[in-house]
Amino acid sequence: MQWGSLAEFFAMGGYGLYVWPSFGVTALCMGGEVFAVWRRHAAAAGSRDES
Repeated sequence: MQWGSLAEFFAMGGYGLYVWPSFGVTALCMGGEVFAVWRRHAAAAGSRDES
């Protein structure tokens, strides 16, 4: 697709209201998963060092 302006790109043919929040929610979920794995890894490494 080709857009004539940046505003048309963000509007996504009228579906921008659904597209951009879904990208945002997906990015938050993926970031939260990375953070959760990092914390679990740190907790596991800490418990391994104590024993």
